[in-house]
Amino acid sequence: MMTLRKFLAAFALSAVFFPIAAVQASEMIADGAFDKGGDRIWASGGVSLSREDGKLCASVPAGGEPWDRLMGVNDLNFIPDTVYHLSARLESSVPRSIPVFVQRNEDPWTAQASFTVEAEVAMKPFSADFRATEDKAAQVIFHLGGAASPWRLCLDMLSVREASADEGAQIETTPAPAAKSGIAVDLTPRVNQAGYFADGPKRATVVSDDQAPLPFRLLDASGLVAREGMTEPMGIDPTVEAGTQVADFSSFQTIGEGYRLVVGGKESPPFSIGRDVYGRLRIDALSWFYPQRSGMEIRAEIAGEGYARPAGHIGLRPNDGDTSVPCLSGEAAARLFGDWSCDYQLDVSGGWYDAGDHGKYVVNGGIAVAQLLGTFERGVTFGGGASPVLSDSLSRIPETGNGVPDLLDEARWQLEFLMRMMVPDGQPLAGMVHHKIHDTEWTGLPMLPHLDPKLRVLHRPSTAATLNLAAAAAQGARLFASYDAAFAQRLLEAAKKAWLAAAANPVLYAPQSDGGQGGGDYADDDITDETYWAAAELYITTGEAPYLVALKASPHWAGPVFSAVGAFDWRSTAGLGRLDLALYSRTLAEDDRAMIRDSVISAAREFQALQGREPFGQIYRPGNSRFDWGSNQLILQNMIVLSAAFDLTGQRSFLNAVRGSMDYLLGRNLMNLSYITGYGSVWAQNQHSRWYANQVDDSLPNPPVGSLAGGPNSALVDDVAKEKLQGCVPQACYVDDIMSWGTNEITINWNAPLVYIASFLADAR
Repeated sequence: MMTLRKFLAAFALSAVFFPIAAVQASEMIADGAFDKGGDRIWASGGVSLSREDGKLCASVPAGGEPWDRLMGVNDLNFIPDTVYHLSARLESSVPRSIPVFVQRNEDPWTAQASFTVEAEVAMKPFSADFRATEDKAAQVIFHLGGAASPWRLCLDMLSVREASADEGAQIETTPAPAAKSGIAVDLTPRVNQAGYFADGPKRATVVSDDQAPLPFRLLDASGLVAREGMTEPMGIDPTVEAGTQVADFSSFQTIGEGYRLVVGGKESPPFSIGRDVYGRLRIDALSWFYPQRSGMEIRAEIAGEGYARPAGHIGLRPNDGDTSVPCLSGEAAARLFGDWSCDYQLDVSGGWYDAGDHGKYVVNGGIAVAQLLGTFERGVTFGGGASPVLSDSLSRIPETGNGVPDLLDEARWQLEFLMRMMVPDGQPLAGMVHHKIHDTEWTGLPMLPHLDPKLRVLHRPSTAATLNLAAAAAQGARLFASYDAAFAQRLLEAAKKAWLAAAANPVLYAPQSDGGQGGGDYADDDITDETYWAAAELYITTGEAPYLVALKASPHWAGPVFSAVGAFDWRSTAGLGRLDLALYSRTLAEDDRAMIRDSVISAAREFQALQGREPFGQIYRPGNSRFDWGSNQLILQNMIVLSAAFDLTGQRSFLNAVRGSMDYLLGRNLMNLSYITGYGSVWAQNQHSRWYANQVDDSLPNPPVGSLAGGPNSALVDDVAKEKLQGCVPQACYVDDIMSWGTNEITINWNAPLVYIASFLADAR
């Protein structure tokens, strides 16, 4: 689906304008009586205009979304903080609710006001007053799409002018509070733009300082009122620094498309209500990994038109590739690692590019592949034998049809790479795992992987990377056993070898900073969590006593491992071990199993209580309400704890909590934006990437559908954020710009939990 922003940009370039006639200074619509042919009204999306007896009539084709069929007028110049009066007379061949927007007539199409006009068969007047908020050239737009059959709308006496004193007095003298970032704060309901489950929670959030509840209406696709209700005031939300209210229409369960919620004349984006909301997202989020593959040609017939590219980093000029990579050496290595060096080169081809650059990092790759494996294991164990995770045709990959589930095929591409990162036998630190491989210098944007000209090097092994491999390989060993026994055995041997190497060698931490040259640091000075996670996976797979001894010796055995800031991530992996022990261990003593299970359920209840206090429904509240880097994936990780509690107990309140938190990622947020590309009405589409770089090179594509943007980040770390987001409230510390890597990055360890949650929600009933 084309985004509203992109669609408006397309029609603005192609609209046909009528001659401009002189008008009085106070009136902004030329020939609003439609008797001189100089009104400048345009139409798009198949809408045809005719001027008949002093009226402008639009013939509107059936179908589409409301914004697929448009009529409007451009180049209106407003004075900020001035009240304007919009009026017209309308008649319609059928009764229709018509969204009308006053907005900037260029990207980013910022809205200054919106109204809903109720058009009837008889000619009926409409008027509304609004206060201008900016001096950019603006447009008035009528959204006409979405009807079940063709229809016709006629306008007369269209006018936009400065309001009179009496008219202006009806507008509050103090504008509604605005987010410091410039995001418009109004009554527009923030909804899950992708849709709601018929039998699940359905909530929307509005930003308002009203103390009393507000009436809301739920409209169906034809504009008829399907349900009415009152919002619930939720008080000031410190993440938006404004008052909030929640509209709850959970009891409405009629399946359909094109629903809209209206509060105070403000209309939400359309959404659906159905039974299969996330089945397609599971496929798209998983298929996202294929074009992230290093060392493999990406084929258009699989990845989609525009996404084809040659294999990257396979030893063909202009780059030396990853087939024979040396270790970092010289002054840089001495400064970072002291007297460490190596005299070998490794074939570390394959695996996934970590994010929008060409680096590959074991600690990030370890948790990412573990969560794909976890998606498979969860489906096998709790999917009743019918989960699509078992399918050999689930995602868009070249291995489809080879007799192995696609989820495992995708995971194998990364697991093979992780094992290649191991120090060879006979070398110092044999069995340890190199922390990362990347260029010695940053490349610019755009840069396709096969054109990367920079030298690539291995960095010193780390204990954290070694234990990541041990954990992920042990998990993979038990899951591949039924499909490829030889590969499963290789994985188990590598896991045990890495476990022993981590114990036999001094603890090696990745340095806190390696100068940021060519790749990220991924520093971590605590390996107790990785030790616990690796011991958990090895114990679940083997049932062998030494791993249980290590588990019980860990400070994480009976201690807290989940945090509302983020249950787990690449730096804090103990939560992964705790969940897998609760869900999959079959050899723990009953009292130990009960303790582990109870800790997960208790954490889930705390997350539920947190969610109940969040006006936007997300399960996430960091310290001082400041959002962290990658806040969207942290929300997903917290949701995984709730999903585990549902699998352990069958209590639907946990399932509904996950459903409700997903709303935030898909539009129920201050930005009124879906953070998942291709889902909803308006979505993130310029995430930071060297090859999905359409924003800087229109010959390249935008990120594929199913890409998760990092999300609001209160720490303004990139130049774009520093320029555009100064003073932003936490939820608005985001900009959809390719150069805002601090807020708009895509990474493997963010899309992996998206796969997990989309799969859980698609399966759980």
